[in-house]
Amino acid sequence: MTASDNRTVLRLAFWGIPLSLGVMGLKLLAWWVTGSVALLSDGLESVVNVVAAVIAYAMIGYAAKPADAGHPFGHHKAEYFSAVIEGVLIVVAALSILWEAVPEMMAPSLLQAPVLGLAINFAAGVVNAIWAYILIRAGRAHRSPALSADGHHIFSDVVTSAGVLAGLVLAVATGYAILDPLLAVVVAANILFQGWKVISRSIDGLMDKAVPVEEEEAITKAIAANAGGSLGVHDLKTRQAGPVTFVDFHMVVPEAMPVGDAHDICDRIEDAIRAVHPGARIAIHVEPEGEKAHGVRVKTRAG
Repeated sequence: MTASDNRTVLRLAFWGIPLSLGVMGLKLLAWWVTGSVALLSDGLESVVNVVAAVIAYAMIGYAAKPADAGHPFGHHKAEYFSAVIEGVLIVVAALSILWEAVPEMMAPSLLQAPVLGLAINFAAGVVNAIWAYILIRAGRAHRSPALSADGHHIFSDVVTSAGVLAGLVLAVATGYAILDPLLAVVVAANILFQGWKVISRSIDGLMDKAVPVEEEEAITKAIAANAGGSLGVHDLKTRQAGPVTFVDFHMVVPEAMPVGDAHDICDRIEDAIRAVHPGARIAIHVEPEGEKAHGVRVKTRAG
């Protein structure tokens, strides 16, 4: 990730704080106007969004710090901590919603001022939908786990809000007050599912999971097409740390090949990998012919 990318990601993370505060205010206002438990559940999820936005901003700023003596590979994984914390907060929000919804199911009541409340909640949902689209797109473009996690969580919030609005319109139209707390329970279940997805994706990053298969195939093709002069490569390993991809492999060269020639091949391969994975950190271990090779060998084109 370039310095320009870092500034863009950090700027988006910062603006997420006041925007999430505004959406939270609208949703809590909708709950206050109507007394709806389902709208309260929607508002509680927005409280999580505010806390998550603050944490994401702090972690993205920390992750952008350059490598130092204590962290020679950089601070990129800090973004995963943000996503894990967000996932935990989502689970807490879901449990809070259940705490409010279950007693209400015993004595449900009809909504007050439903039209005004639903209109306010709809406006909040529209703002969230636009912001989720921006964050998800930026998270993919700049390879930011924190922005992606935040965007997907907000998008799940949009889906939740749409479901709540549709259900409450049905409750008002039919007079079935029990639909309000039932919707809140459904919202809680959906939030728990989304929280689990956010946590599991982040744990994969913390555990040095390899890049997706299609991305590793692109790296393998780049190596094969540009390793002419070598005898092949093996032990290819990849891992993702925030926005940075680490690539490590062994390259076998003829025993009599000059060091300078082997270095030129490495430069060519590194340029090719960075063309498909900008900012990749690459470690190539050059081996003379005759060394015992282990792992999967990648075929190369003749140089």
